[in-house]
Amino acid sequence: MDNNNSKIYVIGHRNPDTDSVVSAMAYAALRNAVGDREFEAGRIDHCSDETKRLLEFFGLQAPTRIKDVRTQVKDLDFDTPPTLEPTVTLDHAWKVLEENGISSMPVVNRDGTLYGQLSAHDIATFDIGTIHNPIAENLPIFNLLGVIEGRIVYDGADMKTSLSGEVIIATPTGDESTRVFNGNSIVLCGSQPEVIRAAFEAEVSAIILCASGSVDEIIKDYPNSKTCVIYSPLDAARIARLLFLSTPIERTCSKEDIVCFSTNDYVDDVREKVLKSRFRCYPILDENMKVVGTLSRYHLLRPRRKRIVLVDHNEAAQAVPGFEQAELVAIIDHHRLADIETGLPIYVRNEPVGSTTTIVAEMYQERGVSPAPKMAGLMIGAILSDTVMFKSPTCTKRDIELAERLSRIAGVSIEEVGKVLFDSNSQENKSCEQLLSGDFKEFHIAGQRLGVAQITCVDSERFISRKEEFLETMSILKKKNSYDIVILMLTDVLIEGSELIFLGNEDTIRYAFNVEPKDNQVFLPGVMSRKKQIIPMLTALWG
Repeated sequence: MDNNNSKIYVIGHRNPDTDSVVSAMAYAALRNAVGDREFEAGRIDHCSDETKRLLEFFGLQAPTRIKDVRTQVKDLDFDTPPTLEPTVTLDHAWKVLEENGISSMPVVNRDGTLYGQLSAHDIATFDIGTIHNPIAENLPIFNLLGVIEGRIVYDGADMKTSLSGEVIIATPTGDESTRVFNGNSIVLCGSQPEVIRAAFEAEVSAIILCASGSVDEIIKDYPNSKTCVIYSPLDAARIARLLFLSTPIERTCSKEDIVCFSTNDYVDDVREKVLKSRFRCYPILDENMKVVGTLSRYHLLRPRRKRIVLVDHNEAAQAVPGFEQAELVAIIDHHRLADIETGLPIYVRNEPVGSTTTIVAEMYQERGVSPAPKMAGLMIGAILSDTVMFKSPTCTKRDIELAERLSRIAGVSIEEVGKVLFDSNSQENKSCEQLLSGDFKEFHIAGQRLGVAQITCVDSERFISRKEEFLETMSILKKKNSYDIVILMLTDVLIEGSELIFLGNEDTIRYAFNVEPKDNQVFLPGVMSRKKQIIPMLTALWG
């Protein structure tokens, strides 16, 4: 999922069927076409074979899989402070911290990956330490010149690239000719010829001329000296402090035990880690492990939530995981009203038609927008799938009329799309587990928990012959999910009825459908719809 808080995800139910997938795709396409906002279709789980065949037939891709809509780090208004490379000086880093009003920032490698974390505390601690121990170690001359606004007067015979030694401010004394230095010194002085000569004699690491002074005449007496001479327009006291701030930040920044987060981390998990740590801010890494920002505690106080539209259902049990953390924008559905609650009013369109895609097709008409031919073809398939080729009792005149209009736009016949949908040969080599999960829905009715799978076909006998396999798989499913009853509907389009294979209380089937089941099986003539003919009867029995 992209880091885009303006995006609204359109998502169907779990174990998505063709109507769920296509209505999400069609609704997102409609809203994008009229320029409302940036909508993106999604699906919670894998597409059924029926849906895959339909998508392949029209040359379209399945929508993005969205497993969870809990708030993630990418949804937060996190900070994006400047990042510095390890070779940058402490002086420059301090200025960046001050200019941006921040107390710390990430240090990154040249490829953008995390190297460490630098804070104002790190710089202050280092700076105070140099007061008690004023010794520079391998200080890059290149860095130093920039910080003290200096220029090299004399390179020294060995052309140093870095300086090391005790920093000494050579203040004027009564007899400067008695000055004694050692080779491991960096001497700061002004127009003090005797001090400069003493420094050359000792072959100190460097002489820094502060605001004044010249060595042109003295250097002639030491043609092979190893001492580097630098001129700076700043005074000695200031140079003494800035000299240490020429140190690369890689030597002072924290590199161990850094707590960082990924843009894909969930805020719930992040909050728990933040509460247990002592840092003020935390680097945020993208999927390529590159630093994209920093997170502070206050970012977690009012996180922006993902925004979603639910299509083809309005039940909490069927919603995408984490939906309770998302902002629900709208519901487009053709099922019974269930148990989803919202904190604010939302747009809801719930109509008694055979397919959610029929409602979306009407919305295209109302907006004066014609769907693309391929999308129109998909929409025909979704309507045919949910109405079982117009034979389901849920089918209405509106479903038929809109499918016919879409057929003219798509340039394909309804019969041709129907053949693609109900191709029994495509299911022949599937396991019972795959067949059951293809179109499976979970329901909670009056304290009862049940799962109902549906296989729509033109040759139910082929599946009935595998009854024992189905019952074995259903038994595992029942135990795993603590279902009170598991039902498999083998809906035969040709004979217009459904064979029910069930596992659970036999009296439930007997009294709900007024039939006499035998060996966990019963035929229900004219029953084609799970939504309108199975669930309502069970609801009436248990209610």
